[in-house]
Amino acid sequence: MTTVPVRRIVTGHDEAGKAVVLSDTLLDPRPIPSGDATFTLVWTTATTPVDNDDATDGSDREVGLTLPGGSVLRMVDMLPGKSAPMHRTSSLDYGIVISGAIELVLDDGAATRIEAGGIVIQRGTIHSWRNPSADTVARVAFVLLDATPVTIGGMPLPDIHPGAAAKS
Repeated sequence: MTTVPVRRIVTGHDEAGKAVVLSDTLLDPRPIPSGDATFTLVWTTATTPVDNDDATDGSDREVGLTLPGGSVLRMVDMLPGKSAPMHRTSSLDYGIVISGAIELVLDDGAATRIEAGGIVIQRGTIHSWRNPSADTVARVAFVLLDATPVTIGGMPLPDIHPGAAAKS
């Protein structure tokens, strides 16, 4: 199944301080090892607050699912009929469904359907994503911000990573 490249426009400033477009590129989605989706790493920041003087192309930074101390913007194309493994990260994630529909599945099996235009605020819970369609790719933009782990009874909940970390 073919997924569509992501157009990324990055702004900055010229020597006089005037706002300019620094780059306008197409980024190709890459399949992840589990085979349930493709990822396009759009941008990252090494820190929060963000250093807008950092000239690094944010898509060139090494990153796993999240980036400790920073942020990640990733486009995910969830393939038809596929499910992601259960996972939890110490992050605050904004998931914005661009097209298609996905289901958020929690560790008790409860599933919530999110259609295009819907937004999920994911706050460190164990979860999975499922594309319920048999023939439509679901595109979701995820913004992941580093966060402290959730604590229950004074104990931090551990991250749960589904095998190899995604690089793009």
